[in-house]
Amino acid sequence: MTALRAVRVITEVAAVDRPFDYALTEATGHCGVGDRVRIDFNHRSVRGWVVGEVEPDRELKPLTKWLGYGPPPSLLELLTWASERWCSPLSRFLISSSPKRLITQLPDAPRAAALSDSVSKGALCLESGVIQTAPTTDPLPLILGAYESTREREGSLLVLVPTEAWASRLRGRLEQRGCAVASHENEWDRMRAGWPVVVGSRGAALAPVPKVAGAVIIDADDESYRSESAPTWDALSMLRERCRRDDAPLWATSMIPSPVLANDEDCEKVSDVAQGWPRIQVVDRRNSDPRDGVLSRSALDAAHRALRGDESVAVVVVLQRLGTGRLFACRSCGELARCSQCGQGEEEVGTQLACRDRHELRANFCRSCGATNLKRVRVGVTTLARDVAAQLSQAVSEVTSASDAAVTLHRVVVGTEAVWQRVRRCGVVIFVDFDQYLLAPRESSRRSAITAVGKAGRLVGSRRDARGDVVLQTRRGDDPVIRALEQGDFDAIVSDDIATAKLLALPPYGGVATISGEAAEEFASLLGQSSVSVYQVPEGFVVRARDVDALTLALRSVSRPAGKLRVAVQ
Repeated sequence: MTALRAVRVITEVAAVDRPFDYALTEATGHCGVGDRVRIDFNHRSVRGWVVGEVEPDRELKPLTKWLGYGPPPSLLELLTWASERWCSPLSRFLISSSPKRLITQLPDAPRAAALSDSVSKGALCLESGVIQTAPTTDPLPLILGAYESTREREGSLLVLVPTEAWASRLRGRLEQRGCAVASHENEWDRMRAGWPVVVGSRGAALAPVPKVAGAVIIDADDESYRSESAPTWDALSMLRERCRRDDAPLWATSMIPSPVLANDEDCEKVSDVAQGWPRIQVVDRRNSDPRDGVLSRSALDAAHRALRGDESVAVVVVLQRLGTGRLFACRSCGELARCSQCGQGEEEVGTQLACRDRHELRANFCRSCGATNLKRVRVGVTTLARDVAAQLSQAVSEVTSASDAAVTLHRVVVGTEAVWQRVRRCGVVIFVDFDQYLLAPRESSRRSAITAVGKAGRLVGSRRDARGDVVLQTRRGDDPVIRALEQGDFDAIVSDDIATAKLLALPPYGGVATISGEAAEEFASLLGQSSVSVYQVPEGFVVRARDVDALTLALRSVSRPAGKLRVAVQ
């Protein structure tokens, strides 16, 4: 005898990416589309999601248990689109939109209240689209303007910022101005109930609100909006599709719009962009005294001026390289220190040198000419912190992504870009080797360099404030990026990046994916028979197509071979 009602379920087992039908019982008859459930799957108890109702035509296994609310039914089509767009099992996106605990009851959502007259005067009402802002421009007036523009619409306003710490501060500022705000970090039930405003980082693009009234994404080109683990989805593409489906406006801000963001659209500029950038001091180390340390004399002068101020953190020194630095070279003949057995570069082990595999421990001298004045060619954060402490005669805190966030920082901080999360204000930011941005082997290196300076500007203030400086140590003083930073005008770089993306068929003017893993070669050989182009790179294989739709169609039309395989669609 067949059941009266049945539902279609997607399990959390990513390897089995297809739905299965289960019968509803008296205990689970209240299950709705999107709800989380527990089922008997091949004699295993696994969790899943109800993705639809079906007419039972045979004897079916019953649902084991109802596990509370999941994503709203209106979100399921978007998640299905995302799984196809980024070649991922649907369960990965369902997990991202589901609560971390069991939610069986939803609160009543308040109405979006009107802003007071004093607050609404500070709102900035702009047409939706791409907005170019300076790094020190406060985004709150734009967010308040978007709130006023969408307050009468059905649904929630999504507000995305690059970090959770920023989202927490922004939530407090919005609540002080009378907005009812739900945090994406820990208030899933409020989002699911349809709270007027949802604030969060990348994950808020998948917030389980029933309908989107509008969305604001601050620093839309920030790398934190793209998932590093598969599926490599990004919040901007997700919000664009979500707003298109709900016919909702989208405001996206950027310091320097990328081709993906601009996409031939006109960018509106807010106020005087150039004056919102920090004061830039360029130090060309080609003209420096070779006896100077890691910090040039100009950088030392700027650091000493900052230390005379009253900021709790006065000096921030940035270097995007971890560790102590491994390459050594002879000051006399320039020969690299290399292992005699394997030829690898040697690193410092105590007071001696050895390769990474420790084939031979030897004294610190040059094998070629016998000189003992070896120098470290490329230092890392650990060595840099030691050298900066010696030059400034100050205690130094080292900050990386692995550092303890609870430790109190000294007045001088040396670290990677993790310092943006730990330091709110300082007197000077010194990029000790700005060339590592300018010479990075990727098409976005110039935008990354400009964005890094913009984030430093948020610590030292704008040219208008004249509070602090950003010092760039480089050996490329005539680089167009440096000239653009000094002038605060990036229109030429934006236009050049768009022209390059069109010429090379980079996103959004072409589809690109990277394949890696032990099964990558077999998968690439199968793709080579389709309409896409495939070529090998050190990391695996790169797949190109005329657009994203053609790329994803080709990727999904090929059977995935056995073995580990990572498909990263841009």
